Amino acid sequence: MDHVWFLAALWIGLALLATLFAAWLHVSVALTEIVVGVGASWLITSRWGPAALGADQGWITFLASAGAVILTFLAGAELDPVAFRRSWKETTVLGLVGFLAPFLGAAWMAKVVLGWDLHAAWLAGVALSTTSVAVVYAVLLELGLNKTPFGKVILAACFINDLGTVVALGLLFAPFTWKTAVFGLGAVMALVTLLWTTGRLFRHHGGKTSEFEAKFLLFALFLLGWLAAWSGSEAVLPAYLIGMVLAGSVGRDQELIRRLRTLTLGLLTPFYFLRAGSFVQVPVLLAGLGTFAALFLAKAVSKFVGIFPITRVFRYPKPDAAYTTLLMSTGLTFGTISSLYGLSHGIITRSQYSFLVATVIASAVVPTWVANRFFLPRHHLRPVDGSEGDVALEEAARNAVTADD
Repeated sequence: MDHVWFLAALWIGLALLATLFAAWLHVSVALTEIVVGVGASWLITSRWGPAALGADQGWITFLASAGAVILTFLAGAELDPVAFRRSWKETTVLGLVGFLAPFLGAAWMAKVVLGWDLHAAWLAGVALSTTSVAVVYAVLLELGLNKTPFGKVILAACFINDLGTVVALGLLFAPFTWKTAVFGLGAVMALVTLLWTTGRLFRHHGGKTSEFEAKFLLFALFLLGWLAAWSGSEAVLPAYLIGMVLAGSVGRDQELIRRLRTLTLGLLTPFYFLRAGSFVQVPVLLAGLGTFAALFLAKAVSKFVGIFPITRVFRYPKPDAAYTTLLMSTGLTFGTISSLYGLSHGIITRSQYSFLVATVIASAVVPTWVANRFFLPRHHLRPVDGSEGDVALEEAARNAVTADD
């Protein structure tokens, strides 16, 4: 039992170190947790062996999986239903193209240029088709763009983009058996039930120190997660749909969202991102920089070729079009989830996983830096209050140049 406590302290200590690095470098904490996981695995396993970090122990695997599930739910719950209905054509087209272009482009690169087998190539397409809702939301929130029509369209398009990734992951790699049919039927019934009962239950039993709301949501997420895993799928797949269905009720309860974020980001997701990084093989990555460059180029170019012309069709000015394209080129959470799914199910090798995660990490940093450094849409920024508005705008703009999260 003492070994468990030591491992827990080690992992939380690594998460704390990653948090300090994130504050120092002005980047996403999730990003530094992945990088710290890569470095810790390289140093610890090379000295004490592959089992020293304990990444494959059952309790660590569960905490990491729970973190991915709840984080995915929170991403779906952040959807603004009113904004989506107002611009559904624009956001749907941007989101679908933002998914489809890199999905095909990365899969083609992996299959034709890099010589990966077909299943691994499709998995690469799925992993690199994503956009990072977490990174995009953080940037928009910091600038105040999340409250503008321009920012809401970008965020809603990111949700559609990631929904395409979730569906593609399930359709391509989940086995279609009678269990799949049971899962599909059960998921539909559960979503309808949650839509009609959650608000009523929260009004009657919520708002107490017993945290009924959090327990209810965790019960629903874990139950559907079990059903998905039992059917041969992945527990994160229904979590995103639950979040979207409950966005109009749970998503508006900012205090509840804040408490769930504290649980998720404070305890659970560090295990997920550190564990994801621990599977990256540094020697393989250093020996194959050409493969990494090819995958990154495939995602970046295909995102630009797909999204930028669509923004121009919807009459975006060129700077706004470039900014939208760059933010939708980011990747992090769903990219690592998809890559880890492929590794866990034997679809890709650990070497291929290392290249995909390294590409995902780079796509979380480079596009946001370029967007905020060269294409910041200052004309969409609103003064905060009276005469101090211009000062606040300039301060936010300066911060955005160097900060991704």
